[in-house]
Amino acid sequence: MGNCLEIAGTCVGLIYLWLEYKASIYLWIVGVVMPAIYIFVYYEAGLYADFAINVYYLLAAAYGWLSWKYGWGGKEDAVSALPITHTPPRIYVPLFSVFVVTLVLIAWILTEFTNSDVPWSDSFTTALSIVGIWMLARKYVEQWLVWIIVDVVCCGLYVYKELYFTAGLYGLYALIAIGGYKKWIRMMEEEK
Repeated sequence: MGNCLEIAGTCVGLIYLWLEYKASIYLWIVGVVMPAIYIFVYYEAGLYADFAINVYYLLAAAYGWLSWKYGWGGKEDAVSALPITHTPPRIYVPLFSVFVVTLVLIAWILTEFTNSDVPWSDSFTTALSIVGIWMLARKYVEQWLVWIIVDVVCCGLYVYKELYFTAGLYGLYALIAIGGYKKWIRMMEEEK
């Protein structure tokens, strides 16, 4: 059962990545299905932080949909739709702070209350993913750089945990994230 779920999650993940690459709002719909599958895969593999972040992903999908569809204005029109932009410099310190606090907190929880054999790497990818998904919801182009780091670390982590299909998916994610970054830069320039 676990292997079938992992393969299904991999397939849904490919669709999600393609939609993200295209900057399609429908990525948020797929963003509900994929975490629902991976909740079970990660729990079975003992990746408890990855398991928990999928609950966050479900909530972030709703926020992302609303943010992309309505921008911050609350009106459905081309003017209020959220454009692709660079991350404002004033946001970097708060994002880094959220990352560090979340990393330490998750690592402590995993070390003290679970049998995780990879508490720091699991915490690292989870904390950085929390930052990355928020940046994606705000359509910051640098979210792709965050995902490249997450994907590379996850690839190694999933090989270690013998989740080979998922490791392959994250290896592909890392490669496509490079192209996604370049594509979003072009799209951002075209929007201007």
